[in-house]
Amino acid sequence: MREREETCSTDQAGETTHPGTSMPDNMSGDDGRLKGLALLLKAGAVYFLVALGAGLVFEIIRLQVVALHVSERIAAVLEIPTALLAMIIGAQWVIDRFNLPPLPRIRLGIGFVALCFMILIEWMLVLPLHDLSLNQYFATQDFVVGILPVGAHGSLTAMPLLVGYRWER
Repeated sequence: MREREETCSTDQAGETTHPGTSMPDNMSGDDGRLKGLALLLKAGAVYFLVALGAGLVFEIIRLQVVALHVSERIAAVLEIPTALLAMIIGAQWVIDRFNLPPLPRIRLGIGFVALCFMILIEWMLVLPLHDLSLNQYFATQDFVVGILPVGAHGSLTAMPLLVGYRWER
């Protein structure tokens, strides 16, 4: 028991945590799973809000500034690097803020929660605001520009895992 106390640390609330995880010592059984799931959902929701906020800012800049001077296709392509940078910064901030362990299932879970929220928002708000059905939306998309959101959603899902991965030789 003494060996366990030496290898454990305390978090900001003063609770004992195990090495390699951010889960407190008192999180065991079903109660621990529910708290872990709540933490995952909260971190995923915060990551979604960061990505959504950055996306809205970049969308306004793209439509109001860049698209007026160059074509809308080029403006959409130019938006991708800044959106990726915002996803990297947001994912790293969420991981640091919630003190999440470097486990792939947790990191991908955060990305999956953010992806689900993003798809729900697009289907429930964006399409009705443009007065489009899902079939009409896909029919009006240009192939090159239309494939970019798929890659952006994929990187949104994988980014929490990628920013925490330790690239060792």
